[in-house]
Amino acid sequence: MALLSIIAAQKGDDFVSDKYAVDMKNIVKKFSGVTVLDEVNLQVKQGEIHALIGENGAGKSTLMNILSGGFSHHAYEGEVYIEGRKTKMNTPKDANGEGIVMVHQELALIPELTVAENMFLGNLPIKNSGIDWKKVYTESENILKKLALEINVRTKVKYLSIGQQQLVEIAKAIMLGGRIMILDEPTAPLTGREIEVLFNILRELKNRGITIIYISHRLEEIFELTDRITVMRDGKKIVTVSTDQITQEKLVSYMIGRDMQDYYPDTETVAGNTILEIQNYYVEHPVYQGKNIVDNVNMQFKKGEIVGISGLLGAGRTELMSSVAGVYRKKGHGIVKLDGKVIEFKNARRAIQNGIGYVTEDRKGNGLIVSKSIIFNTTLASLDKIKKHRCLNQKVEAGFVKELADKLGIKTTDIRNKVSSLSGGNQQKVVLAKWILTTPKILILDEPTRGVDVGAKYEIYSIMKELAKEGVSIIMISSDLPEIIGMSDRVYIMHEGRVTGQLLKQELSEEKIMKYATGTVAQ
Repeated sequence: MALLSIIAAQKGDDFVSDKYAVDMKNIVKKFSGVTVLDEVNLQVKQGEIHALIGENGAGKSTLMNILSGGFSHHAYEGEVYIEGRKTKMNTPKDANGEGIVMVHQELALIPELTVAENMFLGNLPIKNSGIDWKKVYTESENILKKLALEINVRTKVKYLSIGQQQLVEIAKAIMLGGRIMILDEPTAPLTGREIEVLFNILRELKNRGITIIYISHRLEEIFELTDRITVMRDGKKIVTVSTDQITQEKLVSYMIGRDMQDYYPDTETVAGNTILEIQNYYVEHPVYQGKNIVDNVNMQFKKGEIVGISGLLGAGRTELMSSVAGVYRKKGHGIVKLDGKVIEFKNARRAIQNGIGYVTEDRKGNGLIVSKSIIFNTTLASLDKIKKHRCLNQKVEAGFVKELADKLGIKTTDIRNKVSSLSGGNQQKVVLAKWILTTPKILILDEPTRGVDVGAKYEIYSIMKELAKEGVSIIMISSDLPEIIGMSDRVYIMHEGRVTGQLLKQELSEEKIMKYATGTVAQ
């Protein structure tokens, strides 16, 4: 079903209701005897955009997994009412039958299938005893146009960026036509223009009576988009309040249980000598022959400074830095100098040996092996440091990891626990610990706080500042403009593979960055 058809099918304009679309009563959920949801009550009105926020580990995802059928009704205590009807769901399919659709933070697309195939997976239209492929492709193209996503629907998902994949997931959820949509960190990999388009779509759905539960760590989005907010902390509901009746500072205090004076550490950084230079650098597009995804880029990075790289989705930021670091699937061309010497990083191992660390934007896909332990993941890139006579020195290994876990504040009872047992913020700290252990000269951070709560963000920012203070060159790719402005000493802005601007800290503003990012201003 196309987006316009879905919207037209809803009743009434500017729909608002006091009727509860979702009423979860006294929900209790335990894992191995540990209570992760403690008598939680959540009421969401029909036709509202309701924010559900809290630090990682607060219980948000567990509560939404119950609502979306991820846990059988036998696995928890309490009652769930959908539009006034008591429900007992056992599977996500049961939830879909109740009109509930969830877009998870961790994407669930099949890489080897095309965009269109993924969008219609499980709902392929049949015509004359066969699949109506014309309808599949036409309707997929129509809804992607609504999301301003200009990609070929016959492209395999594995060739899309994380941000593009996220939009495909959202498009798929819209096509399912749910009356209740749950979006878990939907804008984490998106940039300004894509977020604006998504918000317009969500407002349009809301005005037609669709109920949206919106999970995000980006507080500016919460205040711009939502009607009411529920805050969770340590498995409990703390408060539900109208968005226009609370300040950002008070909201943060509810989330973390204490007042927070500033979001960004005020530690000053001092730039040293130039350590990395990129000259006339380009990377061929992985799909479109004859087109460059990175085109004639020139950049310089100094010791002890934090340099942001900003731009819209598809600007070439990730492709540039991953190619320079030797981990992109297409080889880069141009000159790369490290400490004044021309060098080429043919693979990740060569980059590590030369002091380059790369924190990927997709921590679970490329940054971590979540089924393995914290200690295993932390030392994965530094095995040479803990070898003794070609064998791992487990005592030395444990010592390194314990020290880093304490320094970075990784919350765990045992460094031998699986990474999958950690919250998103703590998983991100494990990725940082892995690269810190390599003692990098240059640390590239791609979306370093994606899906990370306010408290953990501040801790990660403090780690970045401390590393810069120690002389590490920090390169931060981020779609979060307040983060770019709050943390960067300088910012390069990219548009369609090219650098269109460079701004110093005192020049930074969202308006200036967006002018360069949209190609309005050319350098």
